[in-house]
Amino acid sequence: MCIEDYVPMRIEELCSKGGITRYQLSSRTGISQSALSDIVKKKNVPTLVTIERICAAFGITIAQFFTKSDSIPNLSDEQKELLLLWDGLKLEEKEIVKTFMKSIRK
Repeated sequence: MCIEDYVPMRIEELCSKGGITRYQLSSRTGISQSALSDIVKKKNVPTLVTIERICAAFGITIAQFFTKSDSIPNLSDEQKELLLLWDGLKLEEKEIVKTFMKSIRK
């Protein structure tokens, strides 16, 4: 799959998994709604800086953006399971889990 097709598909997938709208993504990234729309409609290919901002909004790395979740290298089965569960959470749910994990680490 070429980058012009992959990036819009991945953005839509992450929005769907995270339960956020393009408007919310625009607010979190500082990227205008029209610029995001152009990317999703394949009218524009985003720069690396734009992809970095999108990744930051979803709390993922660029490597995770371009890696399929079923091909996570060098992890135990238990770690892979946790990451797959994490990927299925909405952003608000991820914040709850992070808060909980920080509270039990003390």
